[in-house]
Amino acid sequence: MTSKQPAENIELTTLSNGVRVVSENVPYVQSASVGLFVGVGSRDEDDRVRGISHFIEHMMFKGTPTRTAHQIADEIESRGGHLNAFTDKENTSYQARVLAEHTPLALDILTDMLLSSLHDPEEIEREKRVVIEEIKMYEDTPEEMVHEMFEQTLWETHPLGKSIIGTEATVSALTRDDLKDHIGTRYRPDRIIVSAAGNVDHAELVALAAKALGGLDGSAPARTLSTPHASGKSASKGRRDIEQTHFCLGTAAYSKHDPERFALSILNNVLGGNMSSRLFQEIREKRGLAYSVGSYGRSYQDGGHFCVYGGTSPDTYEQVLDLTRKEFAKVRKEGLTEDELTKAKTQVRGALVLGLENMNSRMNRYGDSLLAYGRVVPISEILDQYEAVTHEKIAEVAERVLDDAKLTLTSIGPSDEE
Repeated sequence: MTSKQPAENIELTTLSNGVRVVSENVPYVQSASVGLFVGVGSRDEDDRVRGISHFIEHMMFKGTPTRTAHQIADEIESRGGHLNAFTDKENTSYQARVLAEHTPLALDILTDMLLSSLHDPEEIEREKRVVIEEIKMYEDTPEEMVHEMFEQTLWETHPLGKSIIGTEATVSALTRDDLKDHIGTRYRPDRIIVSAAGNVDHAELVALAAKALGGLDGSAPARTLSTPHASGKSASKGRRDIEQTHFCLGTAAYSKHDPERFALSILNNVLGGNMSSRLFQEIREKRGLAYSVGSYGRSYQDGGHFCVYGGTSPDTYEQVLDLTRKEFAKVRKEGLTEDELTKAKTQVRGALVLGLENMNSRMNRYGDSLLAYGRVVPISEILDQYEAVTHEKIAEVAERVLDDAKLTLTSIGPSDEE
């Protein structure tokens, strides 16, 4: 069955086994971005195999019966293309960006990886060392690690609070059987989406996908959803090898299904979402207290959070926190000005529309939207939601997410003691 969204020239076909194929033909470009999206991420893992989704992503590039690891990369890169992949809390994706004429090759390589990866025992042991080095690199980067520390502290035992990459102990203990079981259980047709944007032909894409993926059957177990509750706890770590204190200050917010997330996005834009935001101007431009300071929100299937991040010297850390909290209190008391609300809506609209200039962004939007909502949400619908945000809605959201009594604070700073 094929459906079409004429306004955006998006076509969606569901194969008989449940695999969905979505594409948008953009005839004025000469490239194509193709991705395989699988609805599995770190939230779907048991503690014993923490990091397995991310590890499987690595192993998919290590060879099939017909291609070595080098050939997988070379067949794309020698034609000027680019291979990429990512794992997050809810999804895994394997992607290629190529000239339009090489779209069939890109999909053939991606499906070959997905269906026929060897998972050679020697390669598994070798890749464990690579991922462990990645973990160490991550742990050596406090400006990255403080965000994971924030989610772990905020949500504690909830699956959304768990690490994507895993730990040295869990990665070291993974076996080939663990990988096969996880793939066999989770990589099922009802969780797989083929997404493409660019100078592509939908009927051709469907035929290629049906030939490669049509033999899959079965369904993945339903994901357990439960609203994560904010712990209200705080945590700090000491590191003697760094000069700045890196911090995250925030609390639980909205899921991908909460309409309030649009008002939060507007609020985030004004507070710390860009260089003209209140926090950036007050803390960096006016006072020179930080090089990096800003805010962001994250939304998942059953929860989300809002967070301010900054890095500053230990002797100005408390001052930066105080300024951040004062800005929170000011917004809760006074809201946004009419000019701020209007500008934020314009900025959000501009960012969304400019993102459509990039075929990779379009392809990712379709895959993510189908996994989250079961449909590709039209850009017009999203823009209408932002345009409908009012001062009253901003006030409601600010009261929830900027309440000082509910905030979680995590920090990593120069100290000999935790």
